[in-house]
Amino acid sequence: MAAADVRIFPALKELSESAAERISEIAEGAAAQGKNAAVALSGGGTPRALYELLSTGRFARRIPWDRLQIFQVDERVVPPDDAQSNYRMIRQALLDRVPEAAAHFHRIAAERQDLEWAANEYAEEIRAELSPSPNGWPRFELILLGMGDDGHTASLFPSTHALDEAGRVVVPNFVPRLGVSRVTLTFPVLNAAAEVIFLVAGAKKAPRLKDVIEGPPGSCPAQRVRPVSGRLSWYVDEAAAELLSGRQRKGS
Repeated sequence: MAAADVRIFPALKELSESAAERISEIAEGAAAQGKNAAVALSGGGTPRALYELLSTGRFARRIPWDRLQIFQVDERVVPPDDAQSNYRMIRQALLDRVPEAAAHFHRIAAERQDLEWAANEYAEEIRAELSPSPNGWPRFELILLGMGDDGHTASLFPSTHALDEAGRVVVPNFVPRLGVSRVTLTFPVLNAAAEVIFLVAGAKKAPRLKDVIEGPPGSCPAQRVRPVSGRLSWYVDEAAAELLSGRQRKGS
């Protein structure tokens, strides 16, 4: 099981540049082998800078988009043009600017009235595109995750039923604290990935980041992301890393 690699960057700009380089390397590696690579993108404010960077000439021309299958990690139960939609953010930041990326994007239809149907449909789409890992779960080459102030990741919130899902790829998840439902990838899929990168920025995240990286296990959902036979990295900025111990900071 992978140990976390914590990388500390001066600011969101440098964090995003490093993540963009990693995505480029994965896509180029797949192209060199004549294969496709599957990546899953999260919503939220932090990754938007990364997606905008990927749409610039530097990366848009470099990345072999025809070899990159792009999926969503999770989605809010809203129409795709709603201001809260993760898809809408990804579309505005990347897909509208890079048609080649849009051609290989797979969207969660979370606006469907039947969320079980939407989850099952998306799971079938994932299984159709991805090769299985040794334990049978679909294997993403890369999953990008964020972390909320409460320690949630994807739409796997504390005290919700999806935390204990052990048999499904994608599930609806009702979040009582917010009074809303989401559709999300599950822990077995996250932990079957070849690589997982958390993107965390801002001083507001510092206390929870310290809990996740240095605190006792089991205190929040983000700690349960531990790829079984893959790589786990945390790309964090100086503000988010402010409370980490000297040992962690020396590893940056």
